[in-house]
This record gives sequence, C-alpha cells and structure tokens, in this order.
Amino acid sequence: MYCSACAAPLAPGLSFCNRCGMSLKEPAKPKSNAGAIIAFLAAITMIGVVGLGIMFGGALTLAKEAHLRDDVVGVFMMFTFLIVLVTEIMLVRQLSRFMGAAKTPRATGQLPQVNEFHPSQPPRSLAENLPSVTENTTRTLEYSRNEPSR
Repeated sequence: MYCSACAAPLAPGLSFCNRCGMSLKEPAKPKSNAGAIIAFLAAITMIGVVGLGIMFGGALTLAKEAHLRDDVVGVFMMFTFLIVLVTEIMLVRQLSRFMGAAKTPRATGQLPQVNEFHPSQPPRSLAENLPSVTENTTRTLEYSRNEPSR
C-alpha cells in the first residue's frame, strides 16, 4: 500500500504517513447541522415576534392604563425596538458564523505546501541590527553629583 499524497510505501495499521504526515483514515462524513440552523432561525423568529409584541402591548398598556404621555410611550417603544434589533443582529451574525464554519473544509492531515527557494529570485540580505532601546537612557551617578543641592 502506498500513500496517496507522496507515494511512500506504507506499513499496515498506520494512521498517518511516516513521510508526509497525511492521515490515512477514511475521511469522516460531515455532520448535519440542520438542527442547529433550525434552532437559530426559530430563536430569531421568536425573539422578533415576542419583542414586537412587548413593544406594542407595552405601549398600549402604558398609554391606556398608566395614562402616560405620548413622548414617554414613544421612548419606551424606541428602547424596546433597539433591544430587539440588537438581539436580532447578534443572532443573525452568530448564524452566519456558524454556517460559514460548517462550509469550511475539515483538516485532511496534509501539511501545508511550502514555497521553496526559487533561483530566479535574488537572495535577501539580512536586516541591519537596530540600536538598543535603552541606549543613552540610563542615568549615571555623575549626573546626580552635578545636580544642585536642595
């Protein structure tokens, strides 16, 4: 049996290639994330509906039962709407991250390809040494002897 990545001969029972490190196990089937996506969508919908219900129901209750002015009721509606909006945005961002993570390919055990030195490129010279940060910043006893007495 030979490695499919580097064609090195393989001993039976190995999990990884001794030469290139590629995983020799069968790739695992991707798990279905449909349940988690449905849960996110249900949470987004529920929070939107309940939030709007609290906003309108609370506004009606404040206006009719508590006899508050319209501007106070408007401020309540605005803050309730902003809380619901921020919560919805955060849930949608989490859902998009979750779905983006589900689409990224899993690690296959292959080492990343390293760009080798190409003779067509001139070799880079080493960088010059930088001066020390602490150079000329320490106080000496000579400086303190020359200070006037207090």
